[in-house]
Amino acid sequence: MNQPAIRHHCGLFGVFGHEDAAHLTQLGLYAQQHRGQESAGIVTTNDSDDRLHRHAGLGLVNEVFNPRVLESIRGNVAIGHVRYSTTGSCTEGNAQPLLFSYAGGQVAVAHNGNLINAALLRRKYEEKGHIFQTTSDTEVIIHLLAKPAHQSKPRPLNHVLNHLQGAYSLLLLFPDRMVAVRDPLGFRPLCIGRTECGAMVVASETKAFDLIGATYIRDVQPGEILTIDAEGMKSRRFGGGTGGRGAACIFEQIYFADPASEIFGENVHLVRKAMGARLATEAPVDGDVVTPIPTCAQCAAVGYANQSGIAYGRSFTTSHYAGRSFILPTQAGREAAVRFKLSVIKEAVKGKRLIVVEDSIVRGTTTRGKIGALRAAGAKEIHLRVASPPIRHPCYFGIDFPDPKELIAHTRTTDEIAKYLEVDSLYYLSHEGMLASVKMAAEKYCTACFSGDYPMDVVEPVDKYAMERVQLKMFT
Repeated sequence: MNQPAIRHHCGLFGVFGHEDAAHLTQLGLYAQQHRGQESAGIVTTNDSDDRLHRHAGLGLVNEVFNPRVLESIRGNVAIGHVRYSTTGSCTEGNAQPLLFSYAGGQVAVAHNGNLINAALLRRKYEEKGHIFQTTSDTEVIIHLLAKPAHQSKPRPLNHVLNHLQGAYSLLLLFPDRMVAVRDPLGFRPLCIGRTECGAMVVASETKAFDLIGATYIRDVQPGEILTIDAEGMKSRRFGGGTGGRGAACIFEQIYFADPASEIFGENVHLVRKAMGARLATEAPVDGDVVTPIPTCAQCAAVGYANQSGIAYGRSFTTSHYAGRSFILPTQAGREAAVRFKLSVIKEAVKGKRLIVVEDSIVRGTTTRGKIGALRAAGAKEIHLRVASPPIRHPCYFGIDFPDPKELIAHTRTTDEIAKYLEVDSLYYLSHEGMLASVKMAAEKYCTACFSGDYPMDVVEPVDKYAMERVQLKMFT
């Protein structure tokens, strides 16, 4: 995608019942590094020690963990997290899993998503004297769990979860059990697997299972609490009914998830190919070659080429050492990463009519730069085809573009965007075409960033750095 300003999500991984759970979790996080590159962390426990042990830090998985560190947190149960911050800044204190002690003992929590009522809950607890150690929305879960009135409930976690609004897939680790949770609308993916030795594993994406040789069993269902302990795996439900409404983030299929993963019951690569094929049907154009802007648009470009009968070709080389620019924490870093990552293959584009396939356009600044590079290399024509609808509305559920002013399509027409990008033609996949490319019914997806149809009311949108500003006012 290579657009500045949009970032997303995190990746979760957990293991129960494996003698080398920390190392297995490291591998599971490494397989999901594309979901977050700011920080990584693992919390473990074992049968002989009723304590939780944590190591987390800023950086990539292979920078945060080494054999010595993994040995120091060795255990047979572990949960891990790779992060991109959508609420709270990129600091070591915000690295997850978060680990806390309270009257009920120790608990660690790892979170993928965004809680839209986090600021409200935090204010209420601060007014009662609670001291927050992080600026992440995730910490409010711990304060809810520690509240004596909630602990007195027959099922405290159910009660806590019913206070949360927004998107959340969670892994919680207690000294005697691991718990996986998915919010009632199912915004974020979470799945269950089993290793050859019988250890249970949980991950954001099935790709993590492939790396460790585990077998996918099923998804954690929306509104499900899955407890894994020495007695096995137990499932229960929480929250009220959603009237058949779901909110699976369709951007997972368009951009975030790895093409090798099964997300919401479908292979990501095949979904993107289908979107590309539909785009070719909706927006045919004469050209010499169909070429993607790497790397996420490659699957859609293959689908477009197959459907159109026009040859697929490369126009860029890609460096594998620059990182994923989409989820780097600063705009300057993202722009530098794009320059390092992509180089035009001049002889492949000179004098050619290019059909350039992109997965999505956010601000448009980086796409404009890539189009300019193709022009400078001698492209005769450039026809841009986008394998998703225009992003016109902010997301409050875990994608970091809550400000509509950041979105190029918020106030501009397609013709105006084409003029800005300096392309000969521009076409976006229709909303209907996008939904026709996936299997679930339309009402099971969240498409709010395209349609403005939010699956729940957002009374008080949370700015990413709102918690920092609250803290600043308190102590200055």
